[in-house]
Amino acid sequence: MSFEALKESLLETDVNIHGYVKSSEEYIKLKSFKALMVSIVFITKALIIGALSSIALLIVSFAVAFKIAQMLENTFYGFLIVGLFYVLVIVLTYVFRAKLNAPLIRKFSNYYFSKDDTK
Repeated sequence: MSFEALKESLLETDVNIHGYVKSSEEYIKLKSFKALMVSIVFITKALIIGALSSIALLIVSFAVAFKIAQMLENTFYGFLIVGLFYVLVIVLTYVFRAKLNAPLIRKFSNYYFSKDDTK
């Protein structure tokens, strides 16, 4: 009699373990999908905003370059000053690139490791 009860208990345990593994697998799939979608949405927004900002920045840069050129009465110097300004911005961005990583990692880790799955 106890052998039958042990056998029944083992079968029930086996079913419970398989259910747990399946549930865990589904949870991991959903969590990965959530992280992937957050990343895709973020990248898409960044590309759209970046493209529109680049167009606006290009137009403003031309306006500033022409205004400086008009003040200096030399078109070359106007565009050179604006170009050197952008070179300075690029160099500063490169120097402080490590400080840009922390906020990005923090933002994505909040989405990936958040306990609230209703987002």
